[in-house]
Amino acid sequence: MTKKAHIQPADLRGYSRLAIDATIGLTRLVETMHHNILRTPGPLGKHTLEPTGGITGLVYRTIQGTTQLVGSGIDALLGQLTPLLAERPAASSGKREAVLAALNGVLGDHLAASKNPLAIPMQLRRDGHPLVLTAQGLAASIPRPGGKILLLVHGLCMNDLQWRRKDHDHGAALASAAGFTPLYLHYNSGEHVSTNGHAFADMLETLVQAWPVPVEQLVIVGHSMGGLLARSACHYGELAGHGWLKHLTQMVFLGTPHHGAPLERGGNWIDVILEVSPYTAALARLGKIRSGGITDLRHGSILDEDWLHGDRFARGRKRKLVPLPEGVPCYAAGVIIAKAAGKLSEPLLGDGLVPLRSALGQDKDPGRSLAIPESHQWIGYGMHHLDLLDSPEVSEQLRKWLC
Repeated sequence: MTKKAHIQPADLRGYSRLAIDATIGLTRLVETMHHNILRTPGPLGKHTLEPTGGITGLVYRTIQGTTQLVGSGIDALLGQLTPLLAERPAASSGKREAVLAALNGVLGDHLAASKNPLAIPMQLRRDGHPLVLTAQGLAASIPRPGGKILLLVHGLCMNDLQWRRKDHDHGAALASAAGFTPLYLHYNSGEHVSTNGHAFADMLETLVQAWPVPVEQLVIVGHSMGGLLARSACHYGELAGHGWLKHLTQMVFLGTPHHGAPLERGGNWIDVILEVSPYTAALARLGKIRSGGITDLRHGSILDEDWLHGDRFARGRKRKLVPLPEGVPCYAAGVIIAKAAGKLSEPLLGDGLVPLRSALGQDKDPGRSLAIPESHQWIGYGMHHLDLLDSPEVSEQLRKWLC
């Protein structure tokens, strides 16, 4: 059995950089609070983000400068050691993959922008192994590739290996039932959905052109954020004139927050409340370290325009509604915690993360609904968000829709 490691040599450098960034960020937060307290404004007075001055300011500058200097030295040393330590790397363990996926979900945009080794690059994988998107590479990695491609796209803070839950994998089940060749997208879920949408669209174009046999079907199954990513890829693929859209035959959304998730909106309210007082305004920065991918879930944003201009944390920001790809049958599954229909908690709780109406693409304004036919909708009871990954009922519904 191949030995699997919970930490890789490059991870040490990545965690070191993250620790230095956190120390500097926390020092700046404390300095801001210190400055506002020294100003003694009223409880609801105006706060400032200006640094402190005088001897106090010098102390804070010294702490930040020293931390940066030490961090640069450690980073340089680890940069020299990493190639030596990585000469015979062990395979990555499932625990490591899960930790990296969660970290990327929360801080992925920062990791990518700072070129931190912990940032997850977008890849198509099978059994946790990346695929080389050339005809030769695909043929070498996939035994007997068929013409029916099934792409599974995971959600926020998750990874491709987590499609297997409680010994069930929708991809493997559909491969057995209908001869699909399952591929799994692995991506940094902390980056904006639209950023990943551009990259996924380009990757699909490369995949279809390199597929070793003629493509008969292309089906995408997205769980949670994965459904938003798939819709974003369709939008940008169409704008780019990509050919893969001609092969797209069906899309399935499992618990996708098409119209947003209340937990992210709740987090935004906490930011607003903290910023009311100058004595707590600096603490709002802690809430604002959350990634662009998370803030996209507030309203189900899938376009660059939804975040590119202005403050992505500002309340009242609008998102542009994007219709489903024309001519592609789309299906939506949503579940609720309640064990029977008619409970008052249904609209609010949904599956614990995504309200039922959002998962089904429905909106109070009919003009903003995604118009998924009722015959293409499925509702499960007594289930949570992650149960969509292994429920026998969901698996059976997928077979009815896709086989």
